[in-house]
Amino acid sequence: MAQCHRKQFQLQRNGDRASETAGRSTTINNSSSPSSGIMEAIMGRNGSLLLTAVLIIILDVCSTQSVQHVTRHNSNAHQTRGVQSQQWCPKVGAIKNFDLERMMGCWHVVQYYASTEELPEYACMRSHFSFSKEDQHITMNFSYIFAEDPLREKLVGNITWMIPKFQEPGHWQHTEDIYEGIYNTYVLDTDYDTWGLVMHCAEKKKQPRYLSALLLSRKTSLADNEISFLRGKLPQDIDTSFMFNIGQESCDNLMESSRDDPLAYVVNGRQRAKEIFKIINKPDGRVRARSEPRS
Repeated sequence: MAQCHRKQFQLQRNGDRASETAGRSTTINNSSSPSSGIMEAIMGRNGSLLLTAVLIIILDVCSTQSVQHVTRHNSNAHQTRGVQSQQWCPKVGAIKNFDLERMMGCWHVVQYYASTEELPEYACMRSHFSFSKEDQHITMNFSYIFAEDPLREKLVGNITWMIPKFQEPGHWQHTEDIYEGIYNTYVLDTDYDTWGLVMHCAEKKKQPRYLSALLLSRKTSLADNEISFLRGKLPQDIDTSFMFNIGQESCDNLMESSRDDPLAYVVNGRQRAKEIFKIINKPDGRVRARSEPRS
């Protein structure tokens, strides 16, 4: 009986504790109602502030992109930005295990980039590479026309390079005295039989660098995937939106430049064997050719 009374007393105590706990819970819940309203109000204000902040960020990003879009398509702004931030040549490396002899021969320039030009100007641009074992120099003879020239007059010129380190035969340096400083050329990639990618860069004192690139093809065109592949190998310094297509249509029967043309002369091995062509850069960046007597 004593044990029964103890159990009954214990159950009663447990019941009292349960009632007391429930009462406390009810009291806490009832007392928390005002604070819940306050928290909801605070969260409401914070939510509004957060939404406002997000909208401000979105507007800021959109306005920045809009300014960049306008700047990109404003030639003066784009050129000014280039002068300020693009003084040094990008750090690139020439193709590994380069086979110089296989690179030689005729190529069509199917796309062209120059840091000084923002509009497509050229057509029928072709290059012929040759290597002289006597002086260890590489020469590129090239021809082109101005795309809007109604006479389709062919202009010509050449560039000569030396190989500073024969351990890196894909890195060349220009030998012409007319270039200020060192003018580097890199063969970035090629499969020798179909496509090639060449980049030129020159640094000048107190002037923006001159940067150019050529997409080369053994035929008159490249497939879209080949062009995308080669453009993807260019350094970020080259804005590919200014890399222009070079038309190669109807380029076989071009009008030869006259002897009196101050811009270029006819390449004719029989009549002009004692003359050599040199490239000059106009102040506006347009590349033209002239002939100079060979000393």
